[in-house]
Amino acid sequence: MSTKSPSPSLTERRKAATQLDIARAAAELFTERGPDGTTAEDIAHRAGVALRTFYRYFRSKQDAVAPLLAGGADRWREQLAAAGPEPGTGLPQLLERSIASSLTPADEAGAEGLRWTRGLLRAAAEDPALRAVWYRVNQESEERLREVVAALAGPGADPLEVRLAAAAATDAIRIALESWAETETGATGATGATGPDAEGSPATEGSPATAGSPAALAVRCLRELTGGMRLFGPGVSE
Repeated sequence: MSTKSPSPSLTERRKAATQLDIARAAAELFTERGPDGTTAEDIAHRAGVALRTFYRYFRSKQDAVAPLLAGGADRWREQLAAAGPEPGTGLPQLLERSIASSLTPADEAGAEGLRWTRGLLRAAAEDPALRAVWYRVNQESEERLREVVAALAGPGADPLEVRLAAAAATDAIRIALESWAETETGATGATGATGPDAEGSPATEGSPATAGSPAALAVRCLRELTGGMRLFGPGVSE
């Protein structure tokens, strides 16, 4: 069962690039001034687009950051779907490994994404509309993840268990990022480090995430949330 989406057209890629430029401008301004101190006009000016272009893509200033908040989850689902099931490896291991990898920055782009997320989650603490965007992004991600989990679990999987597994994986990441954003812990666990480690080398795939990092928190959350699921019980990888 393939879950791979068709390649976007040139027009779609340009649209996505413009949306991301606007999203980054909004995130910068929210970090500098807070959502209350930022207008849609400010965001459009920072992004170098007309106000009408802003409203062509987004309904509100808070909605403008959705592409940044959704980007990491979109890449994670694509990688998980592309990897597919592995003989002898159960769904718990596949999800844990993919979640840890997606939340451990291997380069500056990954570190930047986590920095944006932390800043936006901190701003959302005082802005209900921004929190609503965050929750909507997670709900949409959960719904898209169900198809991927179903393909990994196999044709005999209970649909309810598949839905619960998708919800648990999504919530594990959400709770981990929210908890991490409240601290000064770095992306790989070192206080104050958010990208390349303290020695200046990027984290590599398979590197152990230390306690308090988004990856470690998400894996812990996933295990706690899935403790009673049959898909995650003994023998599921057999």
